Amino acid sequence: MRRPHPPLRRAATALAAALASLALAAGTASATTVPVEFGTDYHDPVTAAPPISTPHTKACEVTVAEAQFKDFTPYTGTYTPPTGCGTPGQWSKVVLRMDGNVKGRQYDRLGYLDIGGVQVFRTSTPEPSQDGINWSVQKDVTEYEKTLSSAQSVDMLIGNVVNDTYTGILDVKVTLTFYAPGPGRGTNAPDQVIPLSDGDSVTTGASLTVPRNSERILAEVYATGSGGGCEEFWYSATTPKASYSCQGGDDGPYREVQVSVDGKVAGIASPYPNVWTGGWSPYLWSVIPSPTAFDVRPLTFDLTPFAGPLNDGKAHTVDVEVVGVPAGQTGWSAPTNVLVWQDAHKSVVTGAVTSYEKTGPTVGNSFTDGSMRHLVTDGKDRLKVTGYLNTSHGRVTTTVERTLTTAIDHQWTPDENTDNQTGTWTDHQLVTTNGHLNRTDRTYTLDGRATIDSANRLRVVMSLTDRAHLGATRVDDSYHGDATFTLGVAREDRHAVATTSERYRLSGPGRHYDHTLATEQGVLTKDVLR
Repeated sequence: MRRPHPPLRRAATALAAALASLALAAGTASATTVPVEFGTDYHDPVTAAPPISTPHTKACEVTVAEAQFKDFTPYTGTYTPPTGCGTPGQWSKVVLRMDGNVKGRQYDRLGYLDIGGVQVFRTSTPEPSQDGINWSVQKDVTEYEKTLSSAQSVDMLIGNVVNDTYTGILDVKVTLTFYAPGPGRGTNAPDQVIPLSDGDSVTTGASLTVPRNSERILAEVYATGSGGGCEEFWYSATTPKASYSCQGGDDGPYREVQVSVDGKVAGIASPYPNVWTGGWSPYLWSVIPSPTAFDVRPLTFDLTPFAGPLNDGKAHTVDVEVVGVPAGQTGWSAPTNVLVWQDAHKSVVTGAVTSYEKTGPTVGNSFTDGSMRHLVTDGKDRLKVTGYLNTSHGRVTTTVERTLTTAIDHQWTPDENTDNQTGTWTDHQLVTTNGHLNRTDRTYTLDGRATIDSANRLRVVMSLTDRAHLGATRVDDSYHGDATFTLGVAREDRHAVATTSERYRLSGPGRHYDHTLATEQGVLTKDVLR
């Protein structure tokens, strides 16, 4: 695997995909002639992910933000909920949509949207063609409907630099569409969403006071390695003994996100190896972004076993740490929200933590020097916590067990002109509530192989997967790309070529979805929906 040369390292990446409206008709292929190399224009970004399903009820649209980002000045405004689609906070669904356009030359950029201090959306941008592109992102934000039920401040930023070289101004508009309640439709949204940090900050020493009748508590962390430095490519960091341009600490490329309550680890998770649209080779992502790059998915931590101690009415300290990052090194953002469900029939819910098991993280690195340097990294961690609550509907006992594994194999030549890497991460969680089981299993893989030949042509072959078993639902989002271009020359002299594809499969009770996209030199050549 090869990190891009410094001019190609990007702060953050591809924004969201135009969904069905930007795709070709299902089962057809592009009628456009495929050029021999990239030109000044190519297809707008698309993803194979399914569009968000919406109810057949009255819909109301509200514009949340409309701005041009050309520096690091945030957009600030005020949001007011609609009045024509039912009682605020009791909608059947709320869908966020961001539309954007940009042209010229620009890096990928990471952005966020906070409403009432709550981070509701984290995203990144595509790198534009010279002639310009449009893109669109959608996200189900129903879980934030209690925050959206009253007037709130709005803070949005996609930090950008515009000058004589980087000319792309990011022109974006964000709307929320609210759907009125319908027969038999409930959302089970949390009663409160408590922001612990905002913008791009890392949550450290945050004060948390939850309602005294909390009966379910989740933390969600929008953890991203970014900024153009080594932590953007954290999975390729090496140990100090390994000679490589991106060195980490003694844990090498092992990374794990931990949430601690009053100094005690309360949740663990494996971060997704996001690749932004400037990462490795920008031509890999010119039309199809890597999985999750357009809509950055937060990591979720079930803190319910700790609800009893948290319900004491006092302030508690919450910290988020990215394990493995060398001391004093920056490069991670981890804004955090706490989602709380309350007991509607009891003002105070008592309880306690009854058992706690924490093993790890344990990390092993094996380095071999030679004409091909080789670093193998294995890591694992496990957390199991049980707690009970005396609720209005009886004693409820919750056990959360989470197990993480990391396996990375990295090989490179001393000059790094050959740089190959494979990585597999698993994140398994089992939540048992009074004997009822809820299992979530996630697996992420990355396989990147890069070479620079004697003509200074960089070729990158890349595969990424995002797989999950969410109860009875299975999701498999798989990307593959092969891109080549000449380094160190003007854009028009790169002679870039690339073939890319994505297949998104979803199966579950009453729903099956299978969508495949393919491109050549920025032209969409395949769009098949089964």
